[in-house]
Amino acid sequence: MSDYEIVNPIIGMQNIADTSTTQNQPLGTIVQAVDRASTAYGAGEFVYLSGIASTVVGSFVTYNADDNSTALLAANAIGPVATSMSINVASSYGWYQISGKAVGKCLAGYADNGLVYATATAGSIDDAVVAGDRVKLAKGASAIGTPSTGLAEFEIQRPFMDDGSSA
Repeated sequence: MSDYEIVNPIIGMQNIADTSTTQNQPLGTIVQAVDRASTAYGAGEFVYLSGIASTVVGSFVTYNADDNSTALLAANAIGPVATSMSINVASSYGWYQISGKAVGKCLAGYADNGLVYATATAGSIDDAVVAGDRVKLAKGASAIGTPSTGLAEFEIQRPFMDDGSSA
């Protein structure tokens, strides 16, 4: 995941898969990048945000557009959703994917083409239906274990949670 090339980069721009304790871009910056190492992932959009404790590569988060802070995705969350491109913990800064083919954390048994629901395991999703906890504009693109243990591929298009009552 370190082979993403930013489209129209700015000098000094932080790499997509890196975490930094120094803020290298304005928070909320959105860029397009292309995975040059794998044709499986292609192009995507990424937003630059501050980190939160326990974030790992593929953690699903909600983020706040007011201060560009993140929270690990949890049941009953409200707001835009993204997946972490790095181990972006508290007092750090990094990129989160908001569109394209992404990699994210999921629970055991996640099935290919499954819908995406928040779980009691912060930062991880599942395909088990939980009313009000569906991550809209996100869909599974592989079963768990692709590309590695505990992860799956997802198709996302600026996903969000609204804690709506419909599954």
